Amino acid sequence: MVTNKTKIIHKKRYWAGILLAQFLLFYAFSKSTVVISFFERFFEFQKKIHQSVFAWTPFSIGDLLYLLTGIFLLYHSMILFKKNKRHSSLLSILIGINIFYFLYQVFWGMLYFQVPIIKKLATQEEPTIEKAKILAQEYLEKCKKTRKLVKEDRNGIFIITDLQALQREILLQQTRLPKNISGKKVPEINSFKPSLFKKVMNFTGILGYYNPFTAEAQYNSQLPNTYIPFTSAHESSHQLGFAREQEANFIGYLIGIDSKNPELRYSTEYFTLKSLLNFIVENDPEFVKLMLSNYSLPMKRDRAYEKAFVLKHQGLLDDFFGFTNNLFLKSNQQEGSVTYSYFIDLLLNYKTA
Repeated sequence: MVTNKTKIIHKKRYWAGILLAQFLLFYAFSKSTVVISFFERFFEFQKKIHQSVFAWTPFSIGDLLYLLTGIFLLYHSMILFKKNKRHSSLLSILIGINIFYFLYQVFWGMLYFQVPIIKKLATQEEPTIEKAKILAQEYLEKCKKTRKLVKEDRNGIFIITDLQALQREILLQQTRLPKNISGKKVPEINSFKPSLFKKVMNFTGILGYYNPFTAEAQYNSQLPNTYIPFTSAHESSHQLGFAREQEANFIGYLIGIDSKNPELRYSTEYFTLKSLLNFIVENDPEFVKLMLSNYSLPMKRDRAYEKAFVLKHQGLLDDFFGFTNNLFLKSNQQEGSVTYSYFIDLLLNYKTA
């Protein structure tokens, strides 16, 4: 006689087998250019639908989905300690993981295996410290000039005066991306959302994130304002379909660097300068010290405010999320989160083309 417990055990094995089959299937898919091309076309179809459906709310629908998922996992994890319900609870978790993993891969995961942007550029040379130094000096001067055009709070810190105008400018600049780099369709739908988890994000080092299930671009609204414009441009690059983090940085750079909105342009120039200095610092820390000393006074105030924000929120959560984010990036054939070389590689090759 087959008991209910036996049926559940068989179902657990079935769903565990399905999950393993999914891992193998999507791994095989990641090696096929034809399949990746299909998923790119599918993303173009679904992103506009997702943005149209979920963009209208002032809060993040995707964050609510994550919250409900967390509650679901917590509930069933607690039931695992009850002997009579352990098997059924584990079965529910397995089914949930299967559904989540399948939707994630279909909506987003396969895009990590698109043709890298570097292969679309005319030159593909290795970045050098000397070239980075020249570019860092150029962007320091740009930052100084643009910083004079933006507003400050009473403490002399950069502030955003019109967030809606900034977001509209990002959507406009998406339409002006070079066609040889981005052939992505631009829905021009405002789906930027402040994260519901902003207080937690303060302690994680996460500035923003893209939700592949709702196509919303989340940002931490409590960040220093210097971060928010470029973070928004970065997340909007994910909305277009650029999955790799450093490529999203590069597309964010292209969106912001020639913008007529000084707030977006300053944030982009400032991010670019910081990235270049982070790339240079291990090889020539004295050069970086000299560059920092040559910041304008307003830029020094912005930098001090950023540093104070980071120091205030450092801790175990920051270390944990940094570690897990590195694992996630590397599992998708990307560099770790603290590595700037691919963005610098793209930047220098683009600038010297």
